[in-house]
Amino acid sequence: MSSLPVYRWRLAPPGYATFRQLRAQGLRPGGQDVAAVLERPRKRRGPLVAYLYRVDRAKPVRPMTPARWAALGKANAAQQVCSNCRQDAGYRIPPSLGMCVTCAYPEEQCAA
Repeated sequence: MSSLPVYRWRLAPPGYATFRQLRAQGLRPGGQDVAAVLERPRKRRGPLVAYLYRVDRAKPVRPMTPARWAALGKANAAQQVCSNCRQDAGYRIPPSLGMCVTCAYPEEQCAA
């Protein structure tokens, strides 16, 4: 059984990056397995864990195709329609409310 190397917070050697760091460089893991683990200790709880990938094995991010852009636009538009009043709210409706803010809090509307 092979175990992964574990590094403490901010002490990982060069050549390793988290998923977000790879994405900021325009890269993706590209199917490679996790190469190392980064741990940040916390008081009274378990450590925060981040997975590291090797930068030299990372691949470039795939470009967005017109079909992907269209699908993303439809998904975002669907999250802006209120389930109560069926109107476009103009913003992404919070999942915690399940409806637009106007429908969720009708008594707090401003009487201008």
